[in-house]
Amino acid sequence: MRILSIGEAMVELGQSDQPGLWRLGIAGDTLNTAWYLRRLLGADWQVDYLSRVGQGAFSQQMVDFLVAEGIGATHVGRDPDREIGLYAISLKDGERSFAYWRDTSAAKRLADDPAALDAALDGAGVAYFSGITVAILPPQGRANLLAALGRAKAAGTWIVFDPNLRPRLWTDTNTMHQGISDAAAGADLVLPSFDDEATHFGDADPQATVARYLALGAGQVVVKNGGGPISFGGAGGSGVIDDLAPETPVDSTAAGDSFNAGYLAASLSGADCAAAIAAGHDLSRKVIRHRGALVQQAVAEKA
Repeated sequence: MRILSIGEAMVELGQSDQPGLWRLGIAGDTLNTAWYLRRLLGADWQVDYLSRVGQGAFSQQMVDFLVAEGIGATHVGRDPDREIGLYAISLKDGERSFAYWRDTSAAKRLADDPAALDAALDGAGVAYFSGITVAILPPQGRANLLAALGRAKAAGTWIVFDPNLRPRLWTDTNTMHQGISDAAAGADLVLPSFDDEATHFGDADPQATVARYLALGAGQVVVKNGGGPISFGGAGGSGVIDDLAPETPVDSTAAGDSFNAGYLAASLSGADCAAAIAAGHDLSRKVIRHRGALVQQAVAEKA
């Protein structure tokens, strides 16, 4: 009953309600999902994070944050030469843009040691990672991670992948296409976002996204759609959920990450695909009513 989330967490600078002031926090796509999973799942589930940080104060703040939030930090490695990355969020009409300082992020080395990857994945019921996780890694680290996930899958771990396409993290479009496709091919569940897939893979509609990932070898695909109808296909059946309540975002940060957590928590609790989609959408629309990636109020907030 253990989930291992794999990726890069960074220091987050977000605009506060007071002009000219910024909020400092810790966030990152796979950490955001782990944080929401920790709050949605009962005590029977352990949620761990696998990453790499430096040895300075901000890196220690990230580790302390994980521990304080109930997320296991045993598999967060320490790098003597690199530090945790940083990003800042700017908002306009509820939509976000980012500035990053991550070129020397220690997380780029999170998959350097295959034995450490195997140890972290050993016994995990679920392993969760994203397109950002694989994008930041050098070619050998990427190969190490996908090989370790393949071994874990063979041992019974459920592999979950969000493509989370970020072209500027990749050397070129072809490398991005290949890296994302390789990661998705070994996943039991893929959770793409249609706007990204249409822009970077040329998918005509969400059903095309479902079909492409299933053809690669994914077991199940659920396509997020910016609050619009959600298409799904594969092991959990197929269909379109088109009666989801809309929401005007205050801040769209972590919309997809929180959807993934809501979907996974519902699935792990026995919900079918349609019910899990409804749960993911419900959490996501609550999160985007507030500023920031990690919104405690959203977890308990009524619809």
